[in-house]
Amino acid sequence: MPETPLHPIRALAERTMRHSWFPVARSVDVKDAPVPAVLLGTKLAVFRDGDGVIRVVENRCPHRGGSLAHGRVTDGSIACPYHGWRYNGETGKCVAVPSLAEQSKIPPRAEIATYPAIERFGHVWTVLDEPVRDLYENPYWQDLDLQWLAAEPLHSNTGVGIAIENFRDVAHFPFVHEATMGPTPEVVGPLDVRREGYDVYMSRELDAGTGEWAEQGDCTMHYHCSAPGFATITYDYAQLGTRVVAGFPSPVAYDQLVIFWGVANDVGFRGDSLEFNLKIETEVYLEDLPIADKLEPREIPWDREYVEHSVPSDVFTLSYRRSFRELMDAVVQRFPDQ
Repeated sequence: MPETPLHPIRALAERTMRHSWFPVARSVDVKDAPVPAVLLGTKLAVFRDGDGVIRVVENRCPHRGGSLAHGRVTDGSIACPYHGWRYNGETGKCVAVPSLAEQSKIPPRAEIATYPAIERFGHVWTVLDEPVRDLYENPYWQDLDLQWLAAEPLHSNTGVGIAIENFRDVAHFPFVHEATMGPTPEVVGPLDVRREGYDVYMSRELDAGTGEWAEQGDCTMHYHCSAPGFATITYDYAQLGTRVVAGFPSPVAYDQLVIFWGVANDVGFRGDSLEFNLKIETEVYLEDLPIADKLEPREIPWDREYVEHSVPSDVFTLSYRRSFRELMDAVVQRFPDQ
C-alpha cells in the first residue's frame, strides 16, 4: 500500500528541523572511538580526527555497508570495521583501501556525506541540511563563565515541540513535581512573557519553599526557549550567584527523542555543586517523562487534527509555537525550491 502523505504543516515542521541544529552526542563521550547517533532517521557517526576536531559523518561505508560508528579512528580518519576502508572526516573522501596494492586506484567516487559540527554547552551539534539560523545563544549568559556538566541522555516518545513545551509549562508543577519542588500554588498568576522572533522569554520569582533546593533560598528564574529545540532556565540567586539547567531535545524521528541536557554553574557560584544540581534536575525529568510519554498526540498538532483548548497559563507555550511557525516560514522563504 502507498504511504499516507504527511499533513502539510507537519511535513514543513520536519523539514524545518532538518535545517536546524541539534545535538547528537555529549562531548565527554567522543574520545578514542566513534559514537553512533540518529537524527531524523539519518544514521550518523561522531568522532575526533587526528587533531582532536569533532567530525560528524554518515554511518555507512559505501563499499559494503559497514557501520562506521562501530569502526575506529586510524591516522585521523574513520575506518570501517568490515574491510578497513578509511574516510577523511572533513571531506568525506576515501583515503585508504587496505585490499588495494596501489592506493591510486581507490574508486574516485568513494566518499561519505559529512555534516557541520560544533561543540557547545557540553555537546556536539550538527545540522542535516543548510542551516536556516545560527546555533543557539542565550542573552542571559553573555556575562557568565559557565562550567557545564552534561547529563545522561534520556529517551522520550514525543516530538521536539512537546518536549520544549513540557520544559516551559508552569501549570503542571503542583501535579507532577511536588516531590522535588515542594507544594506550589495551583492557580497560575499573570505571566510576563515576551517573544522576539524565534526566542521566547519569561522571568518569575521563585519561593524556595520546602523542595530540594530550599536551602539555597529564593531566586529569580529566567526562562528562555528558542525554536525549534533549545530550552533553558537561568536561576539568579542574589547571594549565591547563577546556575543553569538546559534541555536540547534531539529528534531521532519526528515524534521520538533523545533528550540531551545538562546543568551549569557560573564560576564562583556559592550554592550547591554541579553534581547535586544534576541529581535533582534528573529527578525532575524523571517525574516528567511518564506523563509526557502518554500525551496524545506525541507532537504539537500543527494541522489542528486534534482539538486543544488554552488558558492564560499557556501563554509561554503558545508563544513558542508562534516562534516555531516563524521559523517554518523562514525555511519556505529561504529554500523555496525544496
